[in-house]
Amino acid sequence: MFALFLATPAVAQDIALGLPLDCTLARDCHIQNYVDRDPGPQFSDFACGSLGYDGHKGTDFALPSLAAMQAGVDVLAASAGVVVATRNTMPDIALGSPGAPDITDKECGNGVVLRHPDGWETQYCHMKQGTIRVKAGQTVMQGDPLGQVGLSGKTQFPHVHLSVRKNGDEVDPFDADQTLTCNDPAPHSLWQSDIAYVDSGLIAVGFMDGLPDYADIKAGTAAKNSLPANAAALVFWGYAFGTNKGDVIELLITGPKGEVIRHKETFEKHQAQLFRAAGKRTPSTGWPNGRYHGTATLLRDGAILAKRTIAIDVE
Repeated sequence: MFALFLATPAVAQDIALGLPLDCTLARDCHIQNYVDRDPGPQFSDFACGSLGYDGHKGTDFALPSLAAMQAGVDVLAASAGVVVATRNTMPDIALGSPGAPDITDKECGNGVVLRHPDGWETQYCHMKQGTIRVKAGQTVMQGDPLGQVGLSGKTQFPHVHLSVRKNGDEVDPFDADQTLTCNDPAPHSLWQSDIAYVDSGLIAVGFMDGLPDYADIKAGTAAKNSLPANAAALVFWGYAFGTNKGDVIELLITGPKGEVIRHKETFEKHQAQLFRAAGKRTPSTGWPNGRYHGTATLLRDGAILAKRTIAIDVE
């Protein structure tokens, strides 16, 4: 679901937050998890959606792949403040992977804590080892680089977890009120600029010459720039997040001679992330030379949630 809430004006002593990483939402980063606003054992974000998990106390701004993380994406100070603490020594190894360190009392991984006026504090977790640029006691301005997005601590995907606190209490930056009001038309936002609420979407799309491995999609290495006409197959995939039961993904390949394949699938449960692929084996005569397009469309109740198209040349 996509929604643009009209944020209520900031009140006196509110903190005004900017985006905590150097990226463009819905293009090269996305929000993977919101703050859990349900006081019980279930999850609900501020819009009564399901993108997150029980007990989650921050907002996760995610990158599309490990390749994007390795290329380097800066974590930015969401507001001007003073550095209280940093950690910069934990390796970037996904939780549960071989060689992953003990994270007891270090679930945040590498990170930075900033203190702001009027009792406000922000914390930035899971940053890349060796990239922290600031030191305790240093003053930073909004938008200053603190380090880079990483994979340290309690995480299985590259992202920065932003926690916002007021006098030690966790606060949801999308709706800072203490009570959850479903479909609140004017939530108490702390964001300096409105951020659209998006609870599902497409992370990436690509072409391959066979069924890709999920690990390669997550790594950012599962997309070919071109294919030979005699490749084993022509396969198009879509990588999505936040899908609900009943959502539909459509994968379409078109080429010089029209439609190659159209595949639709309905999801049977909510999933944080997933991929689906569709394609055909190469005919004995090979694929006609030319440009092919792949279009992935994510739908909910017949409405388009997200759509991405990519082209590839077959020679």
